[in-house]
Amino acid sequence: MRDRDPGNPVPAAQVRTMFDRIAPIYDAMNRVMTAGLDDRWRRSAVRATALRAGGSVVDVACGSGALTRPLARAVGSRGAVVGIDASGPMLRVAARRPPVAGSAPIRYREGDALALPEADDAFDAATIAFGLRNVADYRSCLAEMARVTRPGGRLVVLELAAPTRGMARFAAATWFDRMLPIVGRLAGGGSAYQYLPSSVRAYPRPADIAELMREVGLQDVAWRPLALGMVTLHVATVS
Repeated sequence: MRDRDPGNPVPAAQVRTMFDRIAPIYDAMNRVMTAGLDDRWRRSAVRATALRAGGSVVDVACGSGALTRPLARAVGSRGAVVGIDASGPMLRVAARRPPVAGSAPIRYREGDALALPEADDAFDAATIAFGLRNVADYRSCLAEMARVTRPGGRLVVLELAAPTRGMARFAAATWFDRMLPIVGRLAGGGSAYQYLPSSVRAYPRPADIAELMREVGLQDVAWRPLALGMVTLHVATVS
């Protein structure tokens, strides 16, 4: 029996304050951190939603809207898109991005990933990119995402992972554990980029996340590694 449900042990208020502080440099640091590959991973997440024109989607822990915007393009001008994040400064960065022609209008909302401010069965899909490892209760976050998604809809999780073997493990240890904290400090990110590698190390294995998804009632749970196992894409269907 578990002492507590698995989740990020860092207090939620501390995590939120950290993202508030790095909001101005967040997108630029993501490009540096991933060598520009993060957009490719997000495109994979969009495809995994199986969204069609006119569909609806909620992007949880949307941050600066880096995934929210391509989701809006996927559903087109007749679609409906909501981005939810706990950080007001991150949402303000997202809201300043100019709309893309032909995209759905995006409604950004400040809210808690463990208590989403949306109705049951409201969306055709729910996504979270690089946000699940930051929440205090992974299972509750997944359950909330499932709650607001209609039966038959998709739930998609894109997240960093800690490779366990080969060159990917060496590269991740060298970059995330040694170099990234230095780059982040020079860019003004302070302790945020020391927090990042520790949060990745503490995050459950992909198979364990898949099991949590099944525990909250999701079906057809599948996952695949990206970037030699440094990123994982989980996909499931809401029952």
